[in-house]
Amino acid sequence: MQTRVLHATHPRLIAHLDTQGLRDLYLVPEVFRGGEICLTYSHVERLIVGGAMPLERSIALDAPDLVRGEFLSRRELGIINVGAHGRVGTDGETWELAPREGLYVPMGTRRVRFESADAASPAKLYLVSAPAHQRFAATKIPLERRMPMKMGAAATSNERTILQYIHPEICRSSQLLMGLTALEPGSVWNTMPPHLHDRRSEVYFYFDLGRDARVFHFMGEPEETRHIVVTNEQAVVSPPWSIHMGCGSSSYAFIWAMAGENQDYKDMDAVALPSLR
Repeated sequence: MQTRVLHATHPRLIAHLDTQGLRDLYLVPEVFRGGEICLTYSHVERLIVGGAMPLERSIALDAPDLVRGEFLSRRELGIINVGAHGRVGTDGETWELAPREGLYVPMGTRRVRFESADAASPAKLYLVSAPAHQRFAATKIPLERRMPMKMGAAATSNERTILQYIHPEICRSSQLLMGLTALEPGSVWNTMPPHLHDRRSEVYFYFDLGRDARVFHFMGEPEETRHIVVTNEQAVVSPPWSIHMGCGSSSYAFIWAMAGENQDYKDMDAVALPSLR
């Protein structure tokens, strides 16, 4: 299991970073590696972000060094499958996950294993874990259970569907929120206007990008913006002081995950475009 660590940072730091410095502090460059689990531990909300890509053998989720004891002894876990058909085993129960189906795994779960139905066409199980204070029920989020929201317009190049997976109206969690946004063909902006939420941090995981396609992920304070160029299946950690928005060279999809002080999805502060620098 591969594990990286990203430390929390002050907003003033971003003004003095070069391109590589910015990428070192906020980018998760590798989420999937065949036959392994890749994890990144962020000190922002103590989120753990990563992916499991099982091949011929199943893979067990073990705790990295920074998590003492069992992985989910004081944590909860959200999973969305962005690959082919897969399975997740939790304490003797097996959950079948078709492409783009999700699973909420509660605090106190002792064993988690990942498996692909076909090693030649593996599952890619995207993982986000946050600290938890209460145990709720394990919940599968099939395609028909996701809560869709149509947003944006073709005229502003941000026509998209927001699909909520881990949300109080779908399944209960301690603090984790998780969902998937898919852009319509011809749309490239994943949110407009940009926004921030000082009470929560967020991670964007970009996927469904072509080989040569790129997304420019914008971050920083509104008056001191920066960008990170992202390729397919990479993620960016956004601290609570940072805006987050992205513009791609083509349409794409991304998974958003949040943790922090509340679970109100609409608790955000829009940033007027004229104020950006």
